Amino acid sequence: MEKDINNLPDLICEEYSLKYHNPSSLSPLTLAFIGDTIFDLIVRTRVIECGNAPVRKLHHTASSLVNAGTQAKIAREITPLFTEEEMNIFKRGRNAKSYTTAKNADINDYKIATGLEALLGWLYLSGRMSRVYELILPILPDYEVRYQ
Repeated sequence: MEKDINNLPDLICEEYSLKYHNPSSLSPLTLAFIGDTIFDLIVRTRVIECGNAPVRKLHHTASSLVNAGTQAKIAREITPLFTEEEMNIFKRGRNAKSYTTAKNADINDYKIATGLEALLGWLYLSGRMSRVYELILPILPDYEVRYQ
């Protein structure tokens, strides 16, 4: 039987005999924890598609896009596309009480970025990566990739 690689969380849980967690039952900060990685993976994939470079330059370039300021800007641009359910998840993440603070962003951007990460985490864990792509991929080219 061929495995459905489009639902990576299920595949990982099955492969390692892990317990499946309903994404709606997870805290918004737990969703943001995994959503940050999803966003980072998309950005890093885009960065390497722009050309080969030393790893240090690749990392700095990705870091210039994977930060609270940029994520908040992207979130502000795509929130009109959210369904009601997605908006509720985004707001849960945005309003979550975090015990950490952003190093290089104001608190408002940090909260909005956390909301975006929570939504991306929820979509990923729900097996809806196509929706993540639908929201993020069209907007990402607006953010220039420059090797630093």
